[in-house]
Amino acid sequence: MESSKPLLLADIEAAVRASWGADTATPDHRPHWTADNPARDQCGVTAMVLNDLLGGELIRGEVRVHGERTDFHWWNRLGMGVEIDLTREQFGPEEIVSGGTVIPRPAEIVRLREEYELLRDRVLGKLRR
Repeated sequence: MESSKPLLLADIEAAVRASWGADTATPDHRPHWTADNPARDQCGVTAMVLNDLLGGELIRGEVRVHGERTDFHWWNRLGMGVEIDLTREQFGPEEIVSGGTVIPRPAEIVRLREEYELLRDRVLGKLRR
């Protein structure tokens, strides 16, 4: 990455979207991942990578179908209440995301460590070009 060229949010978004794959999705859900819905099950690792690059807070909400919680959803909040959610489009019309609680970033990533590191390395590699 050239030092004279500023890093834009659009650059980060493009790098993240181009880096998703079945191998960066949540392992339990990996068999359901498709290129037709590349954001599916990428929210946790994506939120962590954006937190690395932009700082801010990690936000966790609940995914509900017919009122029952089926999963959690993660995104980012930057200063002044600006929220960034690059994976929101993964959900079908029956899946409703509610709530939004700040979750402290863990000192060490245990769950999804391999997926996070793989996504982070791909994104950083694309941003350096």
